[in-house]
Amino acid sequence: MIGFILWCMIGCLFVFMGIAACYSKKPVGFWNVCRVVQVTDVKKYNRAVGKLWCVAGVCFIGLGMPLLAGQNSPIILVSLAGSLVWAIGVMVIYELGIMRKYRKQ
Repeated sequence: MIGFILWCMIGCLFVFMGIAACYSKKPVGFWNVCRVVQVTDVKKYNRAVGKLWCVAGVCFIGLGMPLLAGQNSPIILVSLAGSLVWAIGVMVIYELGIMRKYRKQ
């Protein structure tokens, strides 16, 4: 149960990052906060990144559901493998979806 609560706290952190990104005035960074992203429309870009983080956070919390099955349950492997696919999916959506659309040429 403690593992699931910690998993949910991390998922909520992603959701809060998304909310903060939606209301940011400067372009938010995805890979790190130091690199400044050159985008065509800052408001739409921030909204897209914010939605990505919010949806990713909710999906991450959903991936933690097998942790409720109990200690030493093999179904926990679904959470581990799913989180790997989740991370790759978030990166692909950002690069191919959001950055391709809003990157300044």
